[in-house]
Amino acid sequence: MKYLVRELSENIKKKLLPNKVTIILGARRVGKTVLVNELLKTIDEPVLKLNGEDIHVHDRLAIRTVENYSQLLGSFRFLFIDEAQKIPDIGLKLKLMIDSIEGLRIVISGSSSLDIVQDTGEPLTGRKNTFILYSLSEREFNQTGQGFNQIDKLRERLVYGSYPELLHLPDRQEKADYLNEMVSSYLLKDILVFENIKNSHKIFNLLRLIAFQIGSEVSLEELGRQSALSKNTVEKYLDILSKVFILHKVPGFSKNLRKEITKSSKWYFLDNGIRNAIIANFNPVESRNDIGQLWENYMISERLKFLNYKRISSNNYFWRTYEQQEIDWVEERAGSLYGYEFKWKETRVKTPPQWKKAYPDAHFELINKDNFVQWLS
Repeated sequence: MKYLVRELSENIKKKLLPNKVTIILGARRVGKTVLVNELLKTIDEPVLKLNGEDIHVHDRLAIRTVENYSQLLGSFRFLFIDEAQKIPDIGLKLKLMIDSIEGLRIVISGSSSLDIVQDTGEPLTGRKNTFILYSLSEREFNQTGQGFNQIDKLRERLVYGSYPELLHLPDRQEKADYLNEMVSSYLLKDILVFENIKNSHKIFNLLRLIAFQIGSEVSLEELGRQSALSKNTVEKYLDILSKVFILHKVPGFSKNLRKEITKSSKWYFLDNGIRNAIIANFNPVESRNDIGQLWENYMISERLKFLNYKRISSNNYFWRTYEQQEIDWVEERAGSLYGYEFKWKETRVKTPPQWKKAYPDAHFELINKDNFVQWLS
Protein backbone atom coordinates (compact mmCIF):
# COMPACT_ATOMS: atom_id res chain seq x y z
CA MET A 1 0.00 0.00 0.00
CA LYS A 2 1.62 3.25 -1.13
CA TYR A 3 1.95 5.95 1.52
CA LEU A 4 0.65 9.36 0.47
CA VAL A 5 2.99 12.13 1.55
CA ARG A 6 0.88 14.53 3.58
CA GLU A 7 1.21 18.25 2.92
CA LEU A 8 1.96 18.90 6.59
CA SER A 9 4.97 16.57 6.66
CA GLU A 10 7.74 19.05 5.94
CA ASN A 11 6.28 21.76 8.17
CA ILE A 12 6.04 19.33 11.08
CA LYS A 13 9.52 17.94 10.50
CA LYS A 14 11.01 21.43 10.77
CA LYS A 15 9.39 21.85 14.18
CA LEU A 16 10.65 18.61 15.77
CA LEU A 17 13.02 20.55 18.01
CA PRO A 18 14.67 19.75 21.34
CA ASN A 19 12.62 20.70 24.39
CA LYS A 20 9.55 21.45 22.26
CA VAL A 21 6.18 19.70 21.99
CA THR A 22 4.65 19.19 18.54
CA ILE A 23 0.86 18.79 18.70
CA ILE A 24 -1.02 17.21 15.79
CA LEU A 25 -4.80 17.53 15.95
CA GLY A 26 -7.52 16.22 13.67
CA ALA A 27 -10.63 14.09 13.45
CA ARG A 28 -10.36 10.35 13.98
CA ARG A 29 -9.15 8.32 11.00
CA VAL A 30 -7.67 11.23 9.03
CA GLY A 31 -4.20 9.65 9.30
CA LYS A 32 -2.48 11.34 12.26
CA THR A 33 -0.80 8.18 13.55
CA VAL A 34 0.29 7.10 10.08
CA LEU A 35 1.72 10.55 9.41
CA VAL A 36 3.73 10.56 12.65
CA ASN A 37 5.01 7.02 12.13
CA GLU A 38 6.21 7.92 8.63
CA LEU A 39 7.96 11.01 9.99
CA LEU A 40 9.59 8.98 12.76
CA LYS A 41 11.11 6.68 10.14
CA THR A 42 13.22 9.65 9.06
CA ILE A 43 14.47 10.26 12.62
CA ASP A 44 17.83 8.62 13.20
CA GLU A 45 17.23 7.77 16.86
CA PRO A 46 15.01 5.43 18.93
CA VAL A 47 11.51 6.64 19.76
CA LEU A 48 9.39 5.77 22.79
CA LYS A 49 5.76 5.32 21.67
CA LEU A 50 2.85 5.50 24.11
CA ASN A 51 -0.92 5.37 23.55
CA GLY A 52 -3.21 7.57 25.60
CA GLU A 53 -6.04 5.05 25.30
CA ASP A 54 -3.96 2.48 27.23
CA ILE A 55 -4.80 2.68 30.95
CA HIS A 56 -1.33 1.35 31.80
CA VAL A 57 0.14 4.45 30.18
CA HIS A 58 -1.99 6.57 32.52
CA ASP A 59 -0.50 4.69 35.47
CA ARG A 60 3.08 5.16 34.22
CA LEU A 61 2.57 8.91 33.86
CA ALA A 62 0.48 9.40 37.00
CA ILE A 63 3.39 10.21 39.35
CA ARG A 64 4.35 13.70 38.21
CA THR A 65 8.02 13.80 39.17
CA VAL A 66 11.23 14.31 37.22
CA GLU A 67 12.56 11.04 38.64
CA ASN A 68 9.57 9.03 37.38
CA TYR A 69 9.71 10.51 33.89
CA SER A 70 13.49 10.13 33.68
CA GLN A 71 13.16 6.45 34.56
CA LEU A 72 10.33 6.00 32.05
CA LEU A 73 12.30 7.61 29.20
CA GLY A 74 15.67 6.07 30.06
CA SER A 75 17.95 6.83 27.10
CA PHE A 76 15.05 7.88 24.84
CA ARG A 77 15.07 11.52 23.81
CA PHE A 78 12.10 11.28 21.46
CA LEU A 79 8.60 10.59 22.77
CA PHE A 80 5.39 10.06 20.78
CA ILE A 81 2.03 9.92 22.60
CA ASP A 82 -0.96 8.98 20.45
CA GLU A 83 -4.46 10.07 21.56
CA ALA A 84 -2.86 12.20 24.25
CA GLN A 85 -6.14 13.90 25.16
CA LYS A 86 -7.11 10.76 27.08
CA ILE A 87 -4.35 11.32 29.68
CA PRO A 88 -5.35 13.47 32.70
CA ASP A 89 -3.35 16.70 33.16
CA ILE A 90 -1.33 15.93 30.05
CA GLY A 91 -0.19 19.55 29.70
CA LEU A 92 1.40 19.73 33.14
CA LYS A 93 3.09 16.36 32.63
CA LEU A 94 4.55 17.38 29.28
CA LYS A 95 5.74 20.71 30.71
CA LEU A 96 7.65 18.94 33.46
CA MET A 97 9.30 16.58 30.97
CA ILE A 98 10.25 19.33 28.52
CA ASP A 99 11.58 21.65 31.22
CA SER A 100 13.52 18.99 33.08
CA ILE A 101 14.95 16.52 30.54
CA GLU A 102 17.54 18.11 28.29
CA GLY A 103 17.22 17.46 24.55
CA LEU A 104 13.80 15.77 24.77
CA ARG A 105 11.54 16.07 21.72
CA ILE A 106 7.85 15.22 22.08
CA VAL A 107 5.10 14.65 19.51
CA ILE A 108 1.51 14.15 20.63
CA SER A 109 -1.63 13.56 18.59
CA GLY A 110 -5.29 13.89 19.45
CA SER A 111 -8.76 13.80 17.93
CA SER A 112 -10.14 16.62 20.02
CA SER A 113 -8.91 20.16 20.45
CA LEU A 114 -11.28 20.54 23.41
CA ASP A 115 -9.10 18.60 25.83
CA ILE A 116 -5.64 18.98 24.35
CA VAL A 117 -5.76 22.73 23.72
CA GLN A 118 -7.35 23.30 27.11
CA ASP A 119 -4.90 21.05 28.96
CA THR A 120 -1.74 22.12 27.13
CA GLY A 121 -2.53 25.77 26.46
CA GLU A 122 -1.12 27.62 29.48
CA PRO A 123 1.35 24.96 30.72
CA LEU A 124 3.05 24.75 27.31
CA THR A 125 3.11 28.45 26.43
CA GLY A 126 6.22 29.01 24.31
CA ARG A 127 6.99 25.30 24.30
CA LYS A 128 4.68 23.95 21.60
CA ASN A 129 3.82 24.03 17.89
CA THR A 130 0.32 22.99 16.86
CA PHE A 131 -0.82 21.54 13.51
CA ILE A 132 -4.23 20.41 12.25
CA LEU A 133 -4.47 17.43 9.91
CA TYR A 134 -7.60 17.10 7.76
CA SER A 135 -8.84 14.29 5.54
CA LEU A 136 -6.96 14.03 2.24
CA SER A 137 -6.65 17.22 0.21
CA GLU A 138 -6.97 17.53 -3.56
CA ARG A 139 -3.21 18.10 -3.74
CA GLU A 140 -2.63 14.85 -1.85
CA PHE A 141 -5.06 12.94 -4.09
CA ASN A 142 -2.90 14.04 -7.00
CA GLN A 143 -0.28 11.51 -5.87
CA THR A 144 -2.72 8.69 -6.64
CA GLY A 145 -3.62 9.88 -10.13
CA GLN A 146 -7.13 10.59 -8.82
CA GLY A 147 -6.65 14.30 -8.26
CA PHE A 148 -7.36 17.53 -10.08
CA ASN A 149 -7.82 16.15 -13.59
CA GLN A 150 -10.10 13.21 -12.72
CA ILE A 151 -13.62 14.65 -12.80
CA ASP A 152 -15.26 11.28 -12.04
CA LYS A 153 -13.18 10.93 -8.89
CA LEU A 154 -14.06 14.50 -7.94
CA ARG A 155 -17.76 13.66 -8.26
CA GLU A 156 -17.19 10.66 -6.02
CA ARG A 157 -15.47 12.77 -3.36
CA LEU A 158 -18.36 15.23 -3.37
CA VAL A 159 -20.49 12.31 -2.14
CA TYR A 160 -18.11 10.12 -0.10
CA GLY A 161 -15.59 12.67 1.08
CA SER A 162 -11.86 12.29 1.50
CA TYR A 163 -11.00 9.97 4.37
CA PRO A 164 -7.77 8.08 3.51
CA GLU A 165 -9.16 4.57 4.01
CA LEU A 166 -11.81 5.14 1.35
CA LEU A 167 -9.04 4.91 -1.25
CA HIS A 168 -8.68 1.21 -0.51
CA LEU A 169 -12.37 0.24 -0.47
CA PRO A 170 -13.43 -1.42 -3.74
CA ASP A 171 -17.00 -0.21 -4.18
CA ARG A 172 -19.44 2.48 -3.19
CA GLN A 173 -21.42 0.30 -0.78
CA GLU A 174 -18.30 -0.37 1.25
CA LYS A 175 -17.52 3.34 1.29
CA ALA A 176 -21.04 4.08 2.57
CA ASP A 177 -20.71 1.37 5.23
CA TYR A 178 -17.39 2.80 6.36
CA LEU A 179 -18.81 6.32 6.72
CA ASN A 180 -21.91 5.10 8.55
CA GLU A 181 -19.67 3.24 10.98
CA MET A 182 -17.54 6.38 11.40
CA VAL A 183 -20.57 8.42 12.40
CA SER A 184 -22.08 5.88 14.78
CA SER A 185 -18.96 4.42 16.39
CA TYR A 186 -16.38 7.18 16.40
CA LEU A 187 -17.73 10.69 15.96
CA LEU A 188 -20.73 10.55 18.27
CA LYS A 189 -18.70 8.54 20.78
CA ASP A 190 -16.11 11.31 20.90
CA ILE A 191 -18.79 13.95 21.36
CA LEU A 192 -20.57 12.17 24.19
CA VAL A 193 -17.50 11.94 26.41
CA PHE A 194 -17.49 15.70 26.88
CA GLU A 195 -19.32 17.07 29.89
CA ASN A 196 -21.24 13.79 30.30
CA ILE A 197 -23.51 14.55 27.35
CA LYS A 198 -26.26 11.95 27.22
CA ASN A 199 -28.57 13.24 24.51
CA SER A 200 -26.89 11.57 21.54
CA HIS A 201 -30.09 11.62 19.49
CA LYS A 202 -30.45 15.38 19.98
CA ILE A 203 -26.90 16.01 18.82
CA PHE A 204 -27.56 13.80 15.81
CA ASN A 205 -30.76 15.73 15.05
CA LEU A 206 -28.82 18.99 15.36
CA LEU A 207 -26.24 17.70 12.88
CA ARG A 208 -29.02 16.72 10.46
CA LEU A 209 -30.50 20.21 10.68
CA ILE A 210 -27.10 21.73 9.91
CA ALA A 211 -26.54 19.24 7.07
CA PHE A 212 -29.69 20.36 5.29
CA GLN A 213 -28.78 24.05 5.69
CA ILE A 214 -25.32 24.07 4.10
CA GLY A 215 -24.78 27.50 2.58
CA SER A 216 -27.63 29.08 4.53
CA GLU A 217 -27.47 31.30 7.57
CA VAL A 218 -28.23 29.41 10.75
CA SER A 219 -30.14 30.87 13.68
CA LEU A 220 -29.37 29.35 17.08
CA GLU A 221 -32.89 30.12 18.25
CA GLU A 222 -34.44 28.33 15.27
CA LEU A 223 -32.13 25.34 15.69
CA GLY A 224 -33.15 25.22 19.34
CA ARG A 225 -36.85 25.20 18.48
CA GLN A 226 -36.41 22.49 15.86
CA SER A 227 -34.26 20.26 18.06
CA ALA A 228 -36.03 20.91 21.40
CA LEU A 229 -32.87 22.40 22.92
CA SER A 230 -32.17 25.75 24.54
CA LYS A 231 -30.16 28.33 22.61
CA ASN A 232 -27.29 27.93 25.08
CA THR A 233 -27.28 24.15 24.67
CA VAL A 234 -27.27 24.47 20.87
CA GLU A 235 -24.35 26.88 21.12
CA LYS A 236 -22.48 24.49 23.41
CA TYR A 237 -23.09 21.48 21.15
CA LEU A 238 -21.97 23.38 18.04
CA ASP A 239 -18.81 24.44 19.83
CA ILE A 240 -18.06 20.81 20.71
CA LEU A 241 -18.79 19.68 17.14
CA SER A 242 -16.22 22.21 15.97
CA LYS A 243 -13.62 21.05 18.46
CA VAL A 244 -13.89 17.42 17.40
CA PHE A 245 -13.40 18.54 13.79
CA ILE A 246 -16.85 17.74 12.40
CA LEU A 247 -18.14 21.27 11.73
CA HIS A 248 -16.61 24.62 10.81
CA LYS A 249 -18.24 27.96 11.58
CA VAL A 250 -18.19 30.87 9.11
CA PRO A 251 -19.38 34.24 10.47
CA GLY A 252 -20.78 37.13 8.45
CA PHE A 253 -18.49 39.91 7.18
CA SER A 254 -19.14 43.59 7.69
CA LYS A 255 -17.32 46.89 7.79
CA ASN A 256 -20.35 48.50 9.41
CA LEU A 257 -22.25 49.01 6.16
CA ARG A 258 -25.83 49.30 7.41
CA LYS A 259 -27.22 46.96 4.77
CA GLU A 260 -24.91 44.08 5.62
CA ILE A 261 -26.10 41.15 7.74
CA THR A 262 -23.76 39.75 10.37
CA LYS A 263 -25.98 38.37 13.15
CA SER A 264 -26.11 34.76 11.96
CA SER A 265 -23.38 32.33 10.93
CA LYS A 266 -23.06 29.53 8.41
CA TRP A 267 -21.86 26.04 9.29
CA TYR A 268 -20.03 23.57 7.07
CA PHE A 269 -18.86 19.99 7.48
CA LEU A 270 -15.11 19.40 7.30
CA ASP A 271 -15.80 16.31 5.19
CA ASN A 272 -18.58 15.78 2.64
CA GLY A 273 -18.81 12.06 3.38
CA ILE A 274 -19.69 12.68 7.02
CA ARG A 275 -22.33 15.18 5.95
CA ASN A 276 -23.93 12.70 3.56
CA ALA A 277 -23.79 9.90 6.13
CA ILE A 278 -25.66 12.16 8.57
CA ILE A 279 -28.51 12.65 6.05
CA ALA A 280 -28.28 9.03 4.76
CA ASN A 281 -27.86 10.08 1.14
CA PHE A 282 -25.06 8.61 -0.97
CA ASN A 283 -26.81 9.03 -4.30
CA PRO A 284 -24.47 10.03 -7.14
CA VAL A 285 -24.07 13.68 -8.05
CA GLU A 286 -26.08 13.32 -11.26
CA SER A 287 -29.27 12.37 -9.40
CA ARG A 288 -29.10 14.88 -6.56
CA ASN A 289 -30.77 18.22 -6.03
CA ASP A 290 -28.16 19.44 -3.52
CA ILE A 291 -25.12 19.55 -5.82
CA GLY A 292 -24.75 23.27 -5.08
CA GLN A 293 -24.47 22.54 -1.36
CA LEU A 294 -22.06 19.66 -1.95
CA TRP A 295 -19.81 21.82 -4.10
CA GLU A 296 -19.85 24.77 -1.70
CA ASN A 297 -19.11 22.56 1.30
CA TYR A 298 -16.32 20.75 -0.53
CA MET A 299 -14.66 23.92 -1.77
CA ILE A 300 -14.70 25.49 1.68
CA SER A 301 -13.25 22.39 3.34
CA GLU A 302 -10.54 22.21 0.65
CA ARG A 303 -9.73 25.89 0.98
CA LEU A 304 -9.35 25.50 4.74
CA LYS A 305 -6.81 22.72 4.11
CA PHE A 306 -4.94 24.89 1.61
CA LEU A 307 -4.76 27.93 3.91
CA ASN A 308 -3.82 25.82 6.90
CA TYR A 309 -1.14 23.75 5.20
CA LYS A 310 0.41 26.78 3.50
CA ARG A 311 0.35 28.69 6.78
CA ILE A 312 -1.58 31.54 5.15
CA SER A 313 -3.18 33.78 7.75
CA SER A 314 -6.74 34.62 6.71
CA ASN A 315 -9.95 35.74 8.41
CA ASN A 316 -12.79 33.95 6.62
CA TYR A 317 -16.42 35.03 6.27
CA PHE A 318 -19.51 35.05 4.10
CA TRP A 319 -21.17 38.31 2.98
CA ARG A 320 -24.85 39.14 2.49
CA THR A 321 -27.09 42.19 2.44
CA TYR A 322 -30.76 42.65 3.25
CA GLU A 323 -31.33 42.98 -0.51
CA GLN A 324 -30.14 39.33 -0.86
CA GLN A 325 -26.86 40.18 -2.53
CA GLU A 326 -24.32 37.69 -1.24
CA ILE A 327 -20.88 36.13 -1.58
CA ASP A 328 -20.24 32.59 -0.37
CA TRP A 329 -16.69 33.03 0.92
CA VAL A 330 -14.67 36.12 1.83
CA GLU A 331 -11.01 36.09 2.80
CA GLU A 332 -9.46 39.02 4.61
CA ARG A 333 -5.70 38.57 4.33
CA ALA A 334 -2.59 40.70 3.92
CA GLY A 335 -4.69 43.86 4.10
CA SER A 336 -6.92 42.93 1.15
CA LEU A 337 -10.38 41.44 0.58
CA TYR A 338 -11.08 38.47 -1.69
CA GLY A 339 -14.62 37.33 -2.46
CA TYR A 340 -15.46 33.95 -3.99
CA GLU A 341 -18.72 32.51 -5.29
CA PHE A 342 -19.06 28.73 -5.67
CA LYS A 343 -21.07 27.28 -8.56
CA TRP A 344 -20.79 23.73 -9.91
CA LYS A 345 -21.91 24.53 -13.48
CA GLU A 346 -22.05 28.28 -14.04
CA THR A 347 -19.20 29.84 -16.01
CA ARG A 348 -20.02 33.50 -15.38
CA VAL A 349 -21.30 35.32 -12.29
CA LYS A 350 -21.54 39.08 -11.90
CA THR A 351 -19.89 40.85 -8.99
CA PRO A 352 -22.65 41.96 -6.56
CA PRO A 353 -23.12 45.73 -7.12
CA GLN A 354 -23.18 46.56 -3.41
CA TRP A 355 -19.94 44.63 -2.85
CA LYS A 356 -18.29 46.51 -5.70
CA LYS A 357 -19.56 49.82 -4.37
CA ALA A 358 -18.65 49.20 -0.72
CA TYR A 359 -15.27 47.57 -1.43
CA PRO A 360 -14.06 48.84 -4.82
CA ASP A 361 -10.55 47.44 -4.34
CA ALA A 362 -11.73 43.96 -3.38
CA HIS A 363 -11.19 40.92 -5.57
CA PHE A 364 -14.11 38.76 -6.76
CA GLU A 365 -14.01 35.39 -8.53
CA LEU A 366 -16.28 32.52 -9.48
CA ILE A 367 -14.99 29.07 -8.46
CA ASN A 368 -16.45 26.20 -10.48
CA LYS A 369 -15.41 22.67 -11.48
CA ASP A 370 -13.43 24.06 -14.42
CA ASN A 371 -11.16 26.48 -12.53
CA PHE A 372 -10.95 25.26 -8.93
CA VAL A 373 -7.54 23.64 -9.53
CA GLN A 374 -5.67 26.95 -9.58
CA TRP A 375 -7.53 28.17 -6.50
CA LEU A 376 -6.35 25.13 -4.52
CA SER A 377 -2.84 24.91 -5.88
